[in-house]
Amino acid sequence: MTDANKLVKQLQGRGPHRVLRGDLGVAGVRGVIYTPESGVNLPAVVLAHDWLTPPKRYRKTLEHLASWGLVVAAPDTEGGLLGSDAKLALDIATALDVLTEVRLGEGDITVNSTVRGVVGHGWGVGAALIAAAADDRIEALAALFPAPTSPRAEQAVEQTDAKALILAAEGGEHSMGSNAGVLSLRYGASTDLRIVPGADPGGFAEGISVRGALGAGRSDKATQKTVRALLTGFLLGTLGGEKQYQVFAEAGADLGESSYVWDPDAEPEEPGLMQRLRSLA
Repeated sequence: MTDANKLVKQLQGRGPHRVLRGDLGVAGVRGVIYTPESGVNLPAVVLAHDWLTPPKRYRKTLEHLASWGLVVAAPDTEGGLLGSDAKLALDIATALDVLTEVRLGEGDITVNSTVRGVVGHGWGVGAALIAAAADDRIEALAALFPAPTSPRAEQAVEQTDAKALILAAEGGEHSMGSNAGVLSLRYGASTDLRIVPGADPGGFAEGISVRGALGAGRSDKATQKTVRALLTGFLLGTLGGEKQYQVFAEAGADLGESSYVWDPDAEPEEPGLMQRLRSLA
C-alpha cells in the first residue's frame, strides 16, 4: 500500500476528538454547528448544501470533520426549489462570523478568525464560490461535484485565489449537470480537477430524500467514504497546518487509488450509460 493510500485509509475513519453539536440559530440563521470537544486556534469551515438537500443529510460528514479538529457549520437555508446561491453565500458569511466571533460551548475551544474554509456540494458550490470571492480570509475552498448555478457564481470563480480542491465523477468534467472542468480552468489560482473513480455525485449526501426516491441523489457510502478522506486531508493540510496532509493540496499529487488529476488536453472518454443518467439528475 502506498503512503498516499495509507493516509486516505486513515482519514476515512473518525478522528481522535469527541464531537459536540450546537445550533447556528444563535445568529438568526437556521443550521447546525459541530465542534471538537476541545482545541486551540481551530480552523472554521462552513458547508453549503446541494439543491433540495438539507444539512441533516451531511450529519456524518460534519461529525467526521469535527472529529479531526475542525469547527464546522452548515446553514439550513435556501432549501426550496428556487433557492438563491447569492443568499446562501450571505448565510455562509454569517456562519463563519458566528464560528469565529461567538463563544462556543463551555470555552474549551478557540477558533482562529483568520483561518477560514468553505465547502460546497453540487448546487452549493456556487454559493461557496461567491462567499470566497467576497472574503479574502477564506484560505481554502472545496468544490465537491459542482453543478452550474448562476452567472454570478461563474464570475466569482475568477475572483478568488483560495487554495482549491475540485472533485468530479468520471465523465463529469463537462456535462449538463457538472461544470467541474470549466471551474478548474477558469479558477483564479492554479488548481487541479481530481476525478474520483466510481463516485456518484449526488451520493455524497446521506440518507433518504425526495430526490433519492426519484432516482437522483441517492446516498452512496463508497462515495462518502472516499470524499470525506480527500476533503479532510485537504482541509487539514491547508487550514490545519498539518504537514503530513499537505500532499492533499499539492498540484498533481498522487493520492493513490482515491482519485486522479484530470488532464484537459487528453482525449475525452465517452461516458457510460450510468454516468450520462447521473449527469441529467
